[in-house]
Amino acid sequence: MSGRRERGPLQRAQRRRRELQAQVEALRAESAAPAPGQRKALWRRCMQLKKLVDESTDALHNLKKADEPAPVGNYNQRKEEEEKLLLKLSQQLQKLVLVLDQDNVTTNYAADEEHQKDSQTEDENGEEDESEDEESSEEEDSEETDDEDEDKLLDDPNVKECIAVGNFDAQQEGDLTFTKGEVLLILDKKADGWWVAENSKGERGLVPRTYLAVHREDVDSQEQSEEHIEVVDETADGTEIKKRTDSHWSAVRRAMTENDTVEVLATIGAVPAGFRLSTLFQLLEEGDQFRGSYFLQPELTPSQLAFKDLVWNSEKNTIYPRPTRVSLIVTLSSCKMIPLPGVSIQVLSRHVRLCLFDGNRVLSNIHTVRATWQPKNPQTWTFSPRVTGILPSLLDGDCFVRSNSLSSDIGILFELGITYIRNSTGERGELSCGWAFLKLFTSNGMPVPSKMHELLLNGGTPYERGVEVDPSISRRGSGVFHQFLTLKKQPVLIVKLRSLSAQSKDILNLLPETLIGSMCYIHLLIFYRQILGDALLKDRISMQSTELICNPILATFPQLMDQPDLMDALRSAWADRERTLKRSEKRDREFLKSVFVLVYHDSVFPLLQSTLLPDYKWAEEESEASRWKAIADFLKKSRENDGALQYLLSSENTHKPFDISELAYDFLGEVKKNNPGV
Repeated sequence: MSGRRERGPLQRAQRRRRELQAQVEALRAESAAPAPGQRKALWRRCMQLKKLVDESTDALHNLKKADEPAPVGNYNQRKEEEEKLLLKLSQQLQKLVLVLDQDNVTTNYAADEEHQKDSQTEDENGEEDESEDEESSEEEDSEETDDEDEDKLLDDPNVKECIAVGNFDAQQEGDLTFTKGEVLLILDKKADGWWVAENSKGERGLVPRTYLAVHREDVDSQEQSEEHIEVVDETADGTEIKKRTDSHWSAVRRAMTENDTVEVLATIGAVPAGFRLSTLFQLLEEGDQFRGSYFLQPELTPSQLAFKDLVWNSEKNTIYPRPTRVSLIVTLSSCKMIPLPGVSIQVLSRHVRLCLFDGNRVLSNIHTVRATWQPKNPQTWTFSPRVTGILPSLLDGDCFVRSNSLSSDIGILFELGITYIRNSTGERGELSCGWAFLKLFTSNGMPVPSKMHELLLNGGTPYERGVEVDPSISRRGSGVFHQFLTLKKQPVLIVKLRSLSAQSKDILNLLPETLIGSMCYIHLLIFYRQILGDALLKDRISMQSTELICNPILATFPQLMDQPDLMDALRSAWADRERTLKRSEKRDREFLKSVFVLVYHDSVFPLLQSTLLPDYKWAEEESEASRWKAIADFLKKSRENDGALQYLLSSENTHKPFDISELAYDFLGEVKKNNPGV
């Protein structure tokens, strides 16, 4: 007798789903009339079941047809059906969590259930009866079809009037508060589940889709008022709505809602439908909160009496190294199959912005690396090109990443972007060409392996799901060969995580606890940190003193983080000076520090105050060329005259009016500026 054939991964997933479905049905039956002391235990079981369902969904999503031991007919269709069924189980459990967790909801639920038994037909209350009696598969299919039809009607762009099925209070500026039964005019239906609506007073704002139902006139409206509609805080994909207390949510919302420009460009074929306004660029434009200069400043402890990430080591006469949970090097290798924009727009810059992200909040500064490309192959972006002289920091694909965040979901968010100008109108803007997220820790808390990672790019914003960069190239196909071809056409980002040597760890540990930057200027950051430690810890007369500190480097160095061409000027000047030093001098830390101060005063410090240097503007070729010419001329004359003094005293050179901020470092002012609550 032949042995029983082994089940394939999809069959095992189907069996696991049926087991979970049986457990969910049993739990719902027990929760229909719980005993007084059972509510907490039922809530715990519900949370455990939801976690198991979510894990099964993730495992199913990672299955591939090639993993099957034998051919499976209609593989993709079966997989999608299983995903839908698991999603339905997750939503049922989410509703049950809210019912068990809120006494008032439970009371209303029971009252509405009694009302439904009197007013609804047997087909309509099939789902309620399921908690008491077993329901036939035909009734389940009928009910699921009704729900799908209702959802399709609600999502229909032609359906503009909706009625609120519950009360909603605005969570943040830009949201629209409404009450149950209020009729809203929907102006824009977004895929993320937050729609732009207008009430009867003409007030506009964002509203959650799950609080809305189709508004039907006369009889339909009356029937709808008799139905029990349970309000659940869910987004379009069934996940719980999180309270949006982040200070940067306005930029995220703008990237998702104010996309008229993107829609116009997509309509005329200038960009694919998955492009959006750049979320990370919007955050950078809002202020300094996500810039490197912000994170370079020392951080105070909760007591405000000492520095958290700057501690003096009197034995070694320097600052203590600060090990962090995340300390690694990321190398951007290349981007492939990036969709090309149409001829109606001119691309000024192709780049990748990266930051630490936990799925909800940006946890670090946003670092930008500009890509290079060849006219023969414009869909491929590369980084760290070979150049004569020093590699500009803006092109350096080797980035250090540091963070002490304890979040289990922390990872690196990569957003590919282009800066463009429309040929017809001259309008400038920045678009996201897709994004990818690389989680840094596994589910059991272990760091992900240091290796090359090929990340498929998603369309939309990091807060949207299921959006493809270019929907014309679908990831779904009817056959293995078709899937293979479409997979090769998908846009991908290739990055490498590199583990650190002991020496590299020691170097990185001298930096702030949270920072992302280029490896090419890490030695300059360490000089700045050591000088910062001298001024704030070693040389201060009293730790209680809050007087201004006369130190031009501390007062101006953070500005270089936001002006990479000036950082390159300092790198070049330091490299020239370092080549003249003896070996013994290079081993003397205090001597090196004093030489660095002189180099800084002879290079970038005068440039920061020069009127000949245009203001830094991102991706403006003419401005960048003018700045680099001014920088190169100054450095050349400084080398020829053995210092900047003669050039500074010449009549052809002019400077901005003197301001005390050029010389005085106000660390208390920086703390207050970066932490308004202090």
